[in-house]
Amino acid sequence: MKIDVLSLFPEMFTGVFGSSILKKSQEKGLVQYHVTDFREYTENKHRRVDDYPYGGGAGMVLTPQPLFDAVEALKRENETQQPRVILLCPQGERYSQRKAEELSKESHLIFVCGHYEGYDERIRENLVTDEISIGDFVLTGGELGAMVVIDSVTRLLPGALGNEESPVKDSFSSGMLEHPQYTRPADFRGMKVPEVLLSGNHKNIEEWRVKESLRRTWRRRPDLLEGMDLTPQEKKWLEEVKKED
Repeated sequence: MKIDVLSLFPEMFTGVFGSSILKKSQEKGLVQYHVTDFREYTENKHRRVDDYPYGGGAGMVLTPQPLFDAVEALKRENETQQPRVILLCPQGERYSQRKAEELSKESHLIFVCGHYEGYDERIRENLVTDEISIGDFVLTGGELGAMVVIDSVTRLLPGALGNEESPVKDSFSSGMLEHPQYTRPADFRGMKVPEVLLSGNHKNIEEWRVKESLRRTWRRRPDLLEGMDLTPQEKKWLEEVKKED
């Protein structure tokens, strides 16, 4: 996968792309990152990329020319791949694990990170393919949102994680929150690991995990269960969980 980022502050990505799973994935040849300062594409003699909004109002708005030219240049470099062009903005689609899985199947992603008051609307309407929001709050710019999306997508690439089952069993991958996890020691200051996990009975362990996943989802994010296609057994366990609560 090739990941391009358009940002006015490319230095923000140095530590992120050079650490942990993102770094290892690039070293394995699974992904290539490239960050471009789209100020380099402005035709303004003062290197400005923003201007006052028509009609008045607070703040500055990013002008279309630098971003259009930057995206078009990246497309020319990769003519065989039709990229997804992703705009990070508060008005975008709420980001989810399902969206991460969808994007992880692409070969080329371009992230547009804005600053200031917003974007010229023609950027939304004619340049990007996706608008993404990582939550109902406002950040100074799109860089942190892009980092979140890139991290969640990269870890889904085959070979990115040591255990191939890890991303499959993450919270939200099944639609539910992940079950509780334990490790050694079995008894820590009187706080004990559930006996079923020490039993060696894989069938019972798997059933416990599904039921606990249902329990955690019911208690913390019941909205995730609405409309979920549960098996008859899962429905039975969910009813048991509700009665226990």
